[in-house]
Amino acid sequence: MTDRIWLSSYPPGVPADIDESRDASLVELMEESFKKYASQSAYSFMGKELTYRQVDEISQTFGAYLQSLGLVRGDRVAVMMPNVLQYPIAVAAILRAGFTLVNVNPLYTPRELEHQLKDSGTKAIIILENFAATLEKCVAATPVKHVVLCAMGDQLGLLKGSLVNYVVRNVKKMVPAYNLPDAVRFNAAMAQASSGNLKKVTVKADDVAVLQYTGGTTGVSKGAVLLHRNLVANVLQADACFQPALAKVPAGEQINSVCALPLYHIFAFTVGMMLSLRLGGKLILIPNPRDFPAVLGELAKHKVHVLPAVNTLFNGLANHPDFSKVNWKSLMVSAGGGTAVQSAVAKLWFEKTGCAICEGYGLSETSPIATSNPVNTTEYSGSIGVPVPSTWLKLLDDEGNESAPGEPGEIAIKGPQVMAGYWQRPDETAKVMTPDGYFKSGDIGVMDERGYFKIVDRKKDMILVSGFNVYPNEVEDVVSQMPGIMECACVGVPDEKSGEAVKLVIVRKDPNLTEAQVRAYCKDNMTGYKHPKIVEFRTELPKTPVGKILRRELRGK
Repeated sequence: MTDRIWLSSYPPGVPADIDESRDASLVELMEESFKKYASQSAYSFMGKELTYRQVDEISQTFGAYLQSLGLVRGDRVAVMMPNVLQYPIAVAAILRAGFTLVNVNPLYTPRELEHQLKDSGTKAIIILENFAATLEKCVAATPVKHVVLCAMGDQLGLLKGSLVNYVVRNVKKMVPAYNLPDAVRFNAAMAQASSGNLKKVTVKADDVAVLQYTGGTTGVSKGAVLLHRNLVANVLQADACFQPALAKVPAGEQINSVCALPLYHIFAFTVGMMLSLRLGGKLILIPNPRDFPAVLGELAKHKVHVLPAVNTLFNGLANHPDFSKVNWKSLMVSAGGGTAVQSAVAKLWFEKTGCAICEGYGLSETSPIATSNPVNTTEYSGSIGVPVPSTWLKLLDDEGNESAPGEPGEIAIKGPQVMAGYWQRPDETAKVMTPDGYFKSGDIGVMDERGYFKIVDRKKDMILVSGFNVYPNEVEDVVSQMPGIMECACVGVPDEKSGEAVKLVIVRKDPNLTEAQVRAYCKDNMTGYKHPKIVEFRTELPKTPVGKILRRELRGK
């Protein structure tokens, strides 16, 4: 598609294209902000604020420590933590030291963690002690040689930090017993190193910045290879799209963004952390977004300008009795992503804040933003908006040809934010990339005459639970290994809270197998959002004449 008809839908001030030469790498982007905004707060967490200068110094010191371990340029270093201060520090340290970041979901089971660490060839991991027991169960089977253990209060100062760690460990009992004898404590690692010892590494645009793991149709999680230039481009694209709204922030007022979505999720990583750094903003880190009273209590202490969130978070906050304790008048951007925003939620949010949810669309493979509704929107459109600057979208039919105007087709995306491919899986990369450089999303969409896109179906049998991808093949692969199961199938069904939920249909080999046993097995082998909400037993599964399970027939009651 050569004619970008959507450009006429851009608000005034949003350019058709970004300047891709603006920053060569995330390191350049970060270091520029460290200098430019040195005295301003970069992060706020549990009442503690770190300035850009402090993040600069601490990340240099930690980067020097990582280099001292004998890791070489390009080695993979994993981070397995919720939104605590050590997360952005670790990210800056890893990238500045010349390594590649592997984002890990801290709620992974040992099976899921082992796969990701092995597949990525991770040499070192920075992990919150709350999840150390999971690592202990699989670390021997992985290439990991170095473990850095963090605690919730490490960066909160001696008195407050000690108190927080005591409560987390002894009162809330959030740290299960573990045995990792060679692990080094984060604060001990910092004490060993010196910021002056960080060897300056020239990080290039085509160096791998992040391996972002995403579920696979094959049942195996794959690492989307995101280069520095992919992520920088997407930060600049988000910045360009947000500018018409951010321009309304009074001159001299720092832009405060809320990071309630987990930083291991690419939406929070790019639109939360990296965009805030680029803007010289303050990022308010929320460790547990499900604790609505705590979230609203924290937000009541700040002016809030930017809130990236998923539908469930907007809904939960808007319906909470403490919602009015926050002064929402300064809110300029409510960025909805990860999953479809429901019209009722969008309507309520706009009524309560006066700031309409600006819904966007993207995937781990696109760093993630590919499209966005204009930030000056005042009503819910039900669409995913228009392609962001420097981005082309087209719709493809089953033969790979462009769909006729008005006809649905698979959304294919081309732009500087599109990944380099899947980590060490050229076969899987070939399946999703077209010869002319478009990434095939697996989502079926239509485009209207103004260039707005709407998703109407999904080509692949993916289930979207509160913004997280669940692939039926993976769930089926895991569950089918449980003794007593003949065969099983997994489908997505509509759910009021999470958009979609997992439904698991089982044919028993053992007639005494219970739902409780199935649920316990799922809990041991898959992270929470992959667990079935509905478990159903049948005598047989509907199949095609050649034996393929007809998933669509399982979606009904």
